[in-house]
Amino acid sequence: MLELPLLFLLLGLVIGATAAWLLARFRMEAKINAPETITQHYLYKDLEKRYTEQIAGLQKSLADKEEDLLISEKQNARLREKVESLTEKLNTQQAHFDQLQKQAQSSFENIAHRLFDENSKKLSATHQEKLTAVLTPLKEKIREFEQDIERKFRDETKDIISLKKEIEQLRNLNEQLSSDANNLASALKGNTKTQGDWGEIQLEILLEKAGLTKNIHFRVQPSFKNENGQDRRPDFIIHLPAKKHLIIDSKVSLTAYERFFNATSETEKQTHLKDHIASLRNHIRDLSSKNYQQLYQINSPDYLLLFVPVEPAFTAAIQADSRLFLEALDRNVVIVTTSTLLATMRTVSYIWRQEKQKKSVLEIARQSGRLYDKFVAFVDDLKTVGKKMDDAQSAYHQAMNKLSDSKKFGDTLIGRAQKIKQLGAKASKSLPDEYLEED
Repeated sequence: MLELPLLFLLLGLVIGATAAWLLARFRMEAKINAPETITQHYLYKDLEKRYTEQIAGLQKSLADKEEDLLISEKQNARLREKVESLTEKLNTQQAHFDQLQKQAQSSFENIAHRLFDENSKKLSATHQEKLTAVLTPLKEKIREFEQDIERKFRDETKDIISLKKEIEQLRNLNEQLSSDANNLASALKGNTKTQGDWGEIQLEILLEKAGLTKNIHFRVQPSFKNENGQDRRPDFIIHLPAKKHLIIDSKVSLTAYERFFNATSETEKQTHLKDHIASLRNHIRDLSSKNYQQLYQINSPDYLLLFVPVEPAFTAAIQADSRLFLEALDRNVVIVTTSTLLATMRTVSYIWRQEKQKKSVLEIARQSGRLYDKFVAFVDDLKTVGKKMDDAQSAYHQAMNKLSDSKKFGDTLIGRAQKIKQLGAKASKSLPDEYLEED
């Protein structure tokens, strides 16, 4: 607060010094210019008067400011006293509040500890059994879970070891299959018998993939006799419901196709392609001439299925000569490949599943009828047992009546037996009291 009076004091000194300097300057100029005119002399006098009045005004203003400053200092002093008093009261109240807060916190903690101890004792006393009843099964479940995890871990470890062995076996098998495939490719190129065997194997694999079972849904190369007594051995007989059949014969034509595929010139390709088509046409004629569908042991449609396992070979032949498929139909032969035959055989598998389901429904109905008949017989037996129990109960009551029911106690069997005892008959046992009461 002392900075404000100092500021006014410095301001007054600056104003006074400035006014004194100006007055001195004018007086000096008046002395230097004394010979000047009277007008200038009066002008200087007028200026001196005005500056004197301004200085007086400034001095008065400075005095007023100093008076205001003294008043402000007194007010500031009173305010400082009030602030100090209020600060002291605030510090006192804050200390009192802190003390009350500590006391309240201490009291609350004591109450909370006491309530917690009491509740803990009550909980321990009233809920210990329930808690044990809940935790015991949980502990057992956790123990079972741990045992199950350990067992699964052991099993998974065994499975991993087994899987590693199987992967190693598969790797060896893959190498063996690669070698066998190369050998098979070499064999198929030149050996017609090997080609035929391979085609039959592929056909059997396809039938099993379709869901059919060997010797149940199909047979391989069964032997039949035609009307002339000649042996006939179709590659595959497919059994259908209602004792119907389908005949499938596998034909592999790879020699000419392999040459066509590997030919480098267009002329060679066309030559080998014609040979390939001719080979397929010969297979169609050969299969049609066997008349498998005419065998009396077989209930087959009028057409036979010719299976070509190498689908690209069939596609190449059909693209080059579209009449080949129609020629086969004219001879009651339908050419099928892996994709078309698989769809057909899956349909056959579905038909067998429906047939099995139908038989199961019929068997369920038959068994249900037998069960109902047995249930009716059981009810009749229960009725007979009930009637016999009623008859036994009636006979029991009649026997009891003969023992004890009579107008006079002495006329009953019990009364007469008791009289014999009373007459001196020796006996080691006695009748119950309820049978000795007289009416």
